[in-house]
Amino acid sequence: MYIPTYQDVVDAHARIAPYVHRTPVLTSSYLNELTGAELFFKCENFQKAAAFKVRGASNAVFGLSDEKAAHGVATHSSGNHALSLAYAAGRRGIPCHVVMPRTAPQAKKDAVIGYGGVITECEPSTSSREEVFAKVEAETGADFVHPYNDPRVIAGQGTCSRELVEQVEALDAVVAPIGGGGMISGTCLSLSNIAPEIKIYAAEPEQADDAARSFRAGHIIADDAPETVADGLKVPLKELTWHFVSTHVTDILTASEQEIIDAMRLTWARMKIVMEPSSAVPLATILKNPEVFAGKRVGIIVTGGNVDLDRLPWMNS
Repeated sequence: MYIPTYQDVVDAHARIAPYVHRTPVLTSSYLNELTGAELFFKCENFQKAAAFKVRGASNAVFGLSDEKAAHGVATHSSGNHALSLAYAAGRRGIPCHVVMPRTAPQAKKDAVIGYGGVITECEPSTSSREEVFAKVEAETGADFVHPYNDPRVIAGQGTCSRELVEQVEALDAVVAPIGGGGMISGTCLSLSNIAPEIKIYAAEPEQADDAARSFRAGHIIADDAPETVADGLKVPLKELTWHFVSTHVTDILTASEQEIIDAMRLTWARMKIVMEPSSAVPLATILKNPEVFAGKRVGIIVTGGNVDLDRLPWMNS
């Protein structure tokens, strides 16, 4: 499999510029005091489609030849990649076919449909997702854009941390959530080339901690259907993302369901921004491991803001 280079990130940044936002970086003196660190939140919840994944999806869609693009694109995703790919395909005027778990948040399903995507539902497991997708791919002949195990997607996600280091000087560390590892791989790809002194931490739910266990074991351990409030982080690493994680990540830290919900609620209350549970995992791990980040300048990638407002997690907690 082709391993993307930093030049691919540079090319992606130019390619996607007309279709994505250069998202702002926000700070909070309250959260700085609470953590003992200087935190810089890269707000991809303000991105097009309210998720960082529009970067990788746009790079894949607009990198296709006209001949390939005519057949459209297809993917499987619990939400943000699906709606991001539908957004990018809509901008290019090509079909987008998406396989989604029937349990995916309704807000994300509605967004996919709103952008013109066609949804086929599957059961909430990796095995069902891949089985149903194989049928859709065979029937449509569409170009498969994997949510994260795709060099075009990883190069697109790498544009986020490239912007972050242009916006904030002298970072000591960057923390991003990890599910399949697309964002963390893009972060590794960019930072290892332009700011190799910055430590990269991945943040993961305790109840979906296959990346942390893989990291300790030295090989991929995949869970089929973990349960966590952080619905964007349920998928396992694949060989391409594992390459970056195993080579460049300093550590993978985990947080409990309650710690994730508390961190999400804290940012809503203090920063007045809408972030989804997956995006709260980095702050949750920083609050849990203050000694790792005390006195440091820390970039946090807020990966998305697609939340079902009728089912906020603290309503039940």
